[in-house]
Amino acid sequence: MTKHKPFVWLLLFGSLWGMSEVVLGGLFDEIIVAFPSVWLNAWALFVLAIARGMLNKPGSSAALGVIAAVFKLANTTPFYCHLLGILLVGAVFDLAATLLLKKNKKLDYRACLCGFVSAYGGYALFALLITYIIGYGYWVSGGLPKVLHHIFVSGSLAALIAVAVVPFGYWVGLKGKAYHLYCSRWIYRGALLATGIIWELGRIAV
Repeated sequence: MTKHKPFVWLLLFGSLWGMSEVVLGGLFDEIIVAFPSVWLNAWALFVLAIARGMLNKPGSSAALGVIAAVFKLANTTPFYCHLLGILLVGAVFDLAATLLLKKNKKLDYRACLCGFVSAYGGYALFALLITYIIGYGYWVSGGLPKVLHHIFVSGSLAALIAVAVVPFGYWVGLKGKAYHLYCSRWIYRGALLATGIIWELGRIAV
């Protein structure tokens, strides 16, 4: 069981992220919410930060993005630009956390910087890729003004929120890692059960 522990956490947190994309993403499509991508991004970074506090390994955050994308793909009509966004958030956060939070077992300014870089980097990379590399019609028709608005308006708001949620999430993860050492057997069983429930709820929610 010990060797499988990291995968248990990856499945749980990736599923939590994916569930938010399915439920909140669908809700935001039905009601008018200002900057919907910002709130989805904030939750994603919060979950990523918790997971990184518990499992501070290069590649782990990118793996969460893959699991979240698979969850969304399996439980709702696929919009491939959304899946790309999820994968990029995970990959950019992974790079930032690997550089800034490596071997970091305490909360300091680097967690804030990690959130700031992850948000801006994710928004910039997505806008540039989807518009100028992939050439997705909706983004191409919006042109440079849409790209700049996404990066510097939505991205700025996302970065400001990330400066708060990433340190908090990382702190929660560090505390959770310390706690689970005392009752790891029950926590891992609970994590597996919670993951199964989340996948079942995701199937029912659509």
